[in-house]
Amino acid sequence: MNKAQLIQVVAKTTGNRAQAALAVETVLDAMVRAVTAGEAVSVTGFGSLTPELRPARTARNPQTGEHVHVGELRFVKFRPGARFQDLVAGRRTMPESGNCIQKDPKTPKAARP
Repeated sequence: MNKAQLIQVVAKTTGNRAQAALAVETVLDAMVRAVTAGEAVSVTGFGSLTPELRPARTARNPQTGEHVHVGELRFVKFRPGARFQDLVAGRRTMPESGNCIQKDPKTPKAARP
């Protein structure tokens, strides 16, 4: 799924493609800006994006055997949420309709085993 397809799915719910495009763009922009600023972004049920720093190191060129200095590198790490992971792994069934990452409703204490 690409961004245009995501906008199309959101537009089915909102009924307005322009509003859907604005919503998707705004959410993605906010996430990118937060991670770039060094903040972690966590979406319950979906996952978290965390900025990480890989320190500088010495590597070896496999063709020449020469040692090469590799500078530090900032990158983004994604860790999927537990519910998302369970859906992908098949440990949880995908609901026919509704929100698939929303928490299950709480069951009354009397109904618990």
